[in-house]
Amino acid sequence: MSHLRDLPRFLWFEPRAPYRLGPGKRDGLLLAVLLAIGLLEGAARPELSWSSASLIVGVALMPTVLWRRSRPLLMVSIAFGAMAALSLARLVTGHQLPPLHTGIFLLLLPYALFRWGAGREVMVGSLVILAFASFGLLSEQEKVSDIIGGFALLLTAMALGAALRYRDRARSHELEQVKLREREELARDLHDTVAHHVSAIAVRAQAGLATLSTHPAAAADALRVIEAEASRTLTEMRAMVRFLRRAESAQLAPNPGIADLERLANPSAGGPEIDVDVSEDTGQLSPAVSAAIYRLAQESITNARRHARHATRIQVEVTVHETWVRLRVTDDGDLAHPRRSAPAGYGLVGMTERAQQLGGTCQAGPNPERGWTVTAVLPRNGPTP
Repeated sequence: MSHLRDLPRFLWFEPRAPYRLGPGKRDGLLLAVLLAIGLLEGAARPELSWSSASLIVGVALMPTVLWRRSRPLLMVSIAFGAMAALSLARLVTGHQLPPLHTGIFLLLLPYALFRWGAGREVMVGSLVILAFASFGLLSEQEKVSDIIGGFALLLTAMALGAALRYRDRARSHELEQVKLREREELARDLHDTVAHHVSAIAVRAQAGLATLSTHPAAAADALRVIEAEASRTLTEMRAMVRFLRRAESAQLAPNPGIADLERLANPSAGGPEIDVDVSEDTGQLSPAVSAAIYRLAQESITNARRHARHATRIQVEVTVHETWVRLRVTDDGDLAHPRRSAPAGYGLVGMTERAQQLGGTCQAGPNPERGWTVTAVLPRNGPTP
């Protein structure tokens, strides 16, 4: 019950949904179309003269669609207030005012209110819409079925706006979760890498202390190694602070890297044949980059096995350059069938996030004739400080 009591307060402080500031080209085109249709209706209906209040008010309200996202409550108040005033004028004068059928565009305003408005705007705007719409529909003395139909249209527009609003919010939340998981996994990789460097520093420091009095040259060599290891550790520590992770223990098992790519070509897994071609010069890669290459290849192969229809072969190529390393995963699946990766493309989002956190890029798309290719390029030594 306490949750129900807190619901109005929660809705009142609901923030606005993201929206584009100001009218855009599409808004201008929509307004032009509405004006053309409204004027055409005025010319085609003999009961509507150019001085008819219905036509004048309807055309005057059309520009409200330009600011339906940035000022939804104000536009709803103006439009529905004007329509209520028109109904009041009919009651006072006793004149029958023929409705403008183009006025159906007013449903865009309740939709926009629920789609982009802040919580307090939605709550106040709902009262404005229902009050003015009730006055307008009842004052026209329409049939009960017409009144019910009018309210049904209004509620449908509101519900559609709310549904799309919260669908986008759920999608954004899921995307953020995917990015967070990738950051956490990458943070573990960096943690283990730093632990490796610190262990090497400790061993070299012990060796230097042991040989300091008898072999000063060996001690000097140990100091140089310690300096190099400390520099690499500092670089990766600076990269690590950008990542989010929960308070979880690092994995004790060594992280897989490029040397483990052959494990992905497991015949017992079934599906297309997997060929792995790795450049020979991989010994000096940053451990974080090596682990990222393995994870990107693993995700690409998984997606190909799941979604590449009629594929017979998956080719994994790793090329190492002086400053970068490139991963290319290609399949020969049938492009006649739409390619679907993880829900809403989350697999590719996670791969792109991982590559970007290391200062690289990741792209995916169809081949000219057949199949799909994923290409990732990462800096050989990982992110720069």
